Amino acid sequence: MCGIVGAVGKAEVSPLLLEGLNRLAYRGYDSAGIATITQNGIDRRRAEGKLQNLVAKMANDPLPGTIGIGHTRWATHGGPTENNAHPHASDKVAVVHNGIIENYQELRDELSKHQVRFESETDTEVIVQLITHYINHGMTPIEASRKTLARLHGAFSLGIIFAGDENLICAARRGTPLAIGHGKDAMYIASDALALAPLTNQICYLSDGDFALLTAHKIEIYDDSGARVERPVRTSSLSADMIGKGEYRHFMLKEIHEQPEVLGDTINALMHPASGEVYLPEMTIDFAKINRLTITACGTAYYAGMVAKYWFEQIAKLPVELDIASEWRYRDVPVETSNAMLVISQSGETLDTLEALRLAKKNGYPSFAIINVPESTMAREADATVFTKAGPEIGVASTKAFTTQLATLAALTLHAAKLRGTITADNLRALTAHLREIPALMAEALRLEKEIKLIATDIHTARDVLYLGRGTMFPMAMEGALKLKEISYIHAEGYAAGEMKHGPIALIDEDVPVILLAPPDALLDKTLANMQEVAARGGKVLLISDSKGCTRGKRNAAWAIEMPACDPFIAPLLYALPIQLLAYHIAVLKGTDVDQPRNLAKAVTVE
Repeated sequence: MCGIVGAVGKAEVSPLLLEGLNRLAYRGYDSAGIATITQNGIDRRRAEGKLQNLVAKMANDPLPGTIGIGHTRWATHGGPTENNAHPHASDKVAVVHNGIIENYQELRDELSKHQVRFESETDTEVIVQLITHYINHGMTPIEASRKTLARLHGAFSLGIIFAGDENLICAARRGTPLAIGHGKDAMYIASDALALAPLTNQICYLSDGDFALLTAHKIEIYDDSGARVERPVRTSSLSADMIGKGEYRHFMLKEIHEQPEVLGDTINALMHPASGEVYLPEMTIDFAKINRLTITACGTAYYAGMVAKYWFEQIAKLPVELDIASEWRYRDVPVETSNAMLVISQSGETLDTLEALRLAKKNGYPSFAIINVPESTMAREADATVFTKAGPEIGVASTKAFTTQLATLAALTLHAAKLRGTITADNLRALTAHLREIPALMAEALRLEKEIKLIATDIHTARDVLYLGRGTMFPMAMEGALKLKEISYIHAEGYAAGEMKHGPIALIDEDVPVILLAPPDALLDKTLANMQEVAARGGKVLLISDSKGCTRGKRNAAWAIEMPACDPFIAPLLYALPIQLLAYHIAVLKGTDVDQPRNLAKAVTVE
């Protein structure tokens, strides 16, 4: 989860950019850099490791200029080297970038045919070289930037500066957040308004698809149709707590909206920058030698493991035993040394999961962990670790940590399938490509928030809610119910849709809303048949499906959320968004403490 900061004005910008990067350091990073424009063109300093390494380099070799951009990078495409650090630059343009460029390899191949030489392993350098290519063919910097943006696929935010122009920053947002700061004789950009706290409290936020031109005294913003627009400027509190929420009322909502960005970071970190294949050099577990995989976790992480059970068994043909950590550690499970243990935890400190890991290691199981906190106990004690790139998650109810866990588990499944010889090369490429589509699809799905908020006004008075799904949507139904329980205090249950006739159907009446998760998979017909059974008993159904499913099911649905079309493999990641947003807006309507719901803690470190 990288950080962007930029400034144009009258003052020397390097100290301002360093301060901004320091405020963004909480997001996690492994390299940093700054670029400025001087009379001699583009100048930059970059360094591996912590920010003090960049500070030391600039102390010995100062970077002048009144316009500049800076970046803290968490390595995804290419390792955490100085050469891969941002800003990336040519002799005409410098760029900082958060997010993922899905079609970067295609663009890189195209540019290589024009004898363009690349100096890094990153997807970001494609942006630099494409803008440069267009400038070299007679376009202005703004024209070249616009044309480049039109060719990029993915979710991203950008800051761009140009040699020869000491009074222009171009900024763009598609899916990942970007704030604009209005100062006195200066303008600023940042991926988090916290970076701008010492500089200004006048903040506006680019909307999805916006393209902005900043000079020292003004800003022009254009929407994705090219029309000139105004975005409201707000006076922000200077407390770190409030600015950390940016434009959002709660951390949970901010973290929901960060998912295109952090999913891009996570997926990039798991895939080889050149081949696009899953790349896990730190994974020491040989899936080809495992007869059974045991997955254990707690809460939302357990539901991520439950989705993974479907994936591992269907794609990698690897039998999976799944259990709640607090149960597995006391079940006196027979030891099978051909098993391996996978534990999942956001914090890496969840006590029951940690003790399950320790018991597995004691019994001779190879072990690996999926966690979000590199310095955690599980990171130290597991035999191998794969880190998600969710960044700090403040809201107690897990959102972005959950979806980055799912993305990591999906990549692990493909890795295991390749080692076990259970997937063809063509299918592997196809599923990998679908996984890379997720950030852009999530950005599209987030545009449904107003519609979901309106549906929440109809549901928030319910005392009981049922969630139904089949296949991987069964654990997603349980996750949706958990989210609603956690933050709205409404009683909710998630069921396998095929189990409805074995008990839950007795609860259905006009006062019990039913949330039906129905992506276009092989089980769609059966899921829609369950919806008919609910409707026949007076139940009101919220159907969450794509255009095909909504068209077929609209007659029996009281409400429908039409999701972007996607491959069933990645549906759990995408369908997490509407159930998160629905729970959030219901909780807001009920007036609960969304970020810190009663009786709950972010990390459960006691039994």
